[in-house]
Amino acid sequence: MEIKSLFNLDPNVKVRTRFAPSPTGYLHVGGARTALYSWLYAKHNQGEFVLRIEDTDLERSTQQATDAILDSMAWLGLSWEHGPYYQTKRFDRYNEVIDQMLEQGLAYRCYCSKERLEALREEQEKNKEKPRYDRHCLHDHSHDPSEPHVVRFKNPTEGSVIFEDAVRGKIEISNGELDDLIIRRTDGSPTYNFCVVVDDWDMGITHVIRGEDHINNTPRQINILKALNAPIPQYAHVSMILGDDGQKLSKRHGAVSVMQYRDEGYLPEALLNYLVRLGWGHGDQEVFSIEEMIKYFDIHGVSRSASAFNTEKLLWLNHHYIRELPAEKVASYLEWHMQDQQINAENGPALTEIVKALGERCKTLKEMAAASRYFFEDFSEFDEAAVKKHFKAAAIEPLQKVLEKLRALPEWDGHAIHQQIEDTAAELEVGMGKVGMPLRVAVTGAGQSPSLDITMQLIGRDRCLTRIQQAIEFIENKVASAQ
Repeated sequence: MEIKSLFNLDPNVKVRTRFAPSPTGYLHVGGARTALYSWLYAKHNQGEFVLRIEDTDLERSTQQATDAILDSMAWLGLSWEHGPYYQTKRFDRYNEVIDQMLEQGLAYRCYCSKERLEALREEQEKNKEKPRYDRHCLHDHSHDPSEPHVVRFKNPTEGSVIFEDAVRGKIEISNGELDDLIIRRTDGSPTYNFCVVVDDWDMGITHVIRGEDHINNTPRQINILKALNAPIPQYAHVSMILGDDGQKLSKRHGAVSVMQYRDEGYLPEALLNYLVRLGWGHGDQEVFSIEEMIKYFDIHGVSRSASAFNTEKLLWLNHHYIRELPAEKVASYLEWHMQDQQINAENGPALTEIVKALGERCKTLKEMAAASRYFFEDFSEFDEAAVKKHFKAAAIEPLQKVLEKLRALPEWDGHAIHQQIEDTAAELEVGMGKVGMPLRVAVTGAGQSPSLDITMQLIGRDRCLTRIQQAIEFIENKVASAQ
């Protein structure tokens, strides 16, 4: 009896890739890059992208991690045509295939005790042999199938597994190096390497792009696919990402999970652009739109060398995208940070105006949200350093004079505001800074802001006039208490 693939696949789809994370933790940047490469390869070849959740590790898999993976993929914009599929919901399928393999002699039951296996391993290590199962149970028919047992794949003993890795070139592993892999545990649950094979077969995966830590699994998986008369995908194993100190990327290098980058104020466009360049390039180009990534991406152009993560470079890219993307798009991401910092964005100017005003100054959206608070909320305290420098007795007259002029304005716009500041400085025969700097501190609470005319226009007439009056009273009280 022939073992058949489960799904009815579209024969017109020539390329189908997959991303298959295990929900034992958050999606980290290495996994995100793998997902991106798989997604880009499918899109470049007018193919399809499959999302699969490999949750067979029941003890370590969590719903929280699954949700975080799905949230990360959605935030990055890496949509999928099929899935998400969950391995825990496919156990009947895996066991159906294992039972058929047992019938055909492609697999066998192993009843060896833990003690026997440990003794065998010790003996092999003592004789300086590679530890591997000795096929003790391959022809042992003395046991009842109801007795506790595992199921092992009958791996070929002769020849080699040879495959052409799209990143690393030809890889050859002798079958003598491979064990008779356990494909079903004593408790009846199928094992990771077997589930992956059946999934890739059933889901019509043509190209498997994954981390280099899976290279050792590939020959085992290829042998099972061959036994099932299933097509062999093209494999590509990408190198790991290192920190800028050359060590494996970890928390000490900063944020490592995708959603941490969202929380820190990075745009998905910036993170995707950065990740695609970690191991792949197109000439000297540094900045890529999603459309350009899809157009130019080629898995054969991925470097086999490890890449070093550079947060400064990512920050540079993020600032680039804050300035260059449409303000409406940046504002849609900024909204999350306003809520996160409990700033009521409805109590002030449109967020698109905030993006235009603060884009040159702020490198992250988290920074932008924090810097925009005075546009939406009143404040009771002024920056101490700004007060010391700009709120002196000499600032009272310029503030009173400019307040008088601003109150008389028929329309509240940046050009008119600028003119009143200029006129005040001219009348008092002082430099613009003698009017502008105390005015800036008065309306923002600090010594730095975008250009004052734009800042005051966005803050609004009533707020500005009230704050200037409060600043005058603050300085008068300060001067009086010092006497």
